[in-house]
This record gives sequence, structure tokens and C-alpha cells, in this order.
Amino acid sequence: MLANGAPICYKKRRYCLFGGLAMKNSCQRTIYACYAGYVVQAVVNNFVPLLFVMFERSYQIPLSRITLLITVNFCIQLGVDLLSTWFLDRIGYRAAILLSHAFSAAGLVLLTILPDVFLDPAAAVAVYALGGGLLEVLISPIMESCPTDNKERYMSLLHSFYCWGHVFVVLVSTAFFALFGTANWRVMACIWAI
Repeated sequence: MLANGAPICYKKRRYCLFGGLAMKNSCQRTIYACYAGYVVQAVVNNFVPLLFVMFERSYQIPLSRITLLITVNFCIQLGVDLLSTWFLDRIGYRAAILLSHAFSAAGLVLLTILPDVFLDPAAAVAVYALGGGLLEVLISPIMESCPTDNKERYMSLLHSFYCWGHVFVVLVSTAFFALFGTANWRVMACIWAI
């Protein structure tokens, strides 16, 4: 990048950073990945609440403990938001976005194991909350950095993907539970992790 913010282009190699066909294709994949990231955040925030009644019945978790799961999720996400300025400069955006997806998937997989071990899903919720918090911090700036002609349109569409993700999680999970029963919730958690 030049000092005035203009893109650097290497015409001899037919490769262009922030300009040209190669960048446009790369940017389009990044935009799609950002959309998918908000769907992942919708999964980690909205799948477990569908299981609250089942957790209460199966593990005899009182309602006060179930509400603590929501509090743990959002407090950890808020903590990640607050600490992100400190660690993002050290590890970089690429490593952080990969970690966000790893934490989200690991938390959903741990959700299938830890409630049987500890009779409480709080540890799994804490793991996927780390992923959700990182996603919340990273996706908008990544999308904002993509050179697009109509940035406002792309940003509006990006933020709508969380809502579409929420609807998708509820509909797919509800259909799965109707077909296979809530007793198979672990399978659905693994499907969402994938």
C-alpha cells in the first residue's frame, strides 16, 4: 500500500492487492466468509437456548443455573470484546478469526460431552462464547476492509446474516428435533459444529 492509501499493483505478475481480478475474487470469498461467520455466531448464541427445557429435565439443572448459562455466554463475549484491542495486534486478524471458529466448534462438541461429566454445560458454553466474542469483534472490521463499490450495502447485508442465521438455527434444529426427537440433540450439536 502506498503512503497515500492507493493499492499496490504488480502488473508484471498479474497479481494485484486491492485491485484487479485476483483481488476481486479473493475479496468475494472473504465477504462470503464474513456472512458465514455471522451464521456461526447465530449458532453459538441460539442453539443452546433451544435445549434449556431438556437440560432442566435431563440434568435437573434449576432455572437459576440455566439463566447463568446466558450470563456466562454474554459476559465472556463482552470480556473478549474488551480485551480484543490488546491481543489482536499481537496475534493478528487471520489467527484470531481461525481461533474464533475453532472455539465455536470446540464448544459445540464439548457441549455433547461435558454435561454428562459435570452435569452442567457451563464449561462448554464458556468455550463457544470465546469464539462468539471473537466473531463479534472481527467480522465487521474484516468486511469493512474489503474494497467494494457499495460498502454500505455489503455491511447492511452482513448484519442481516445474524438474523437469517438465527432463523436458520431455529428452523433446522426444530425440524431435526421433530423428526428425530430431542434425545438426539448431541447429533444436532455436532452437525452445527461442522
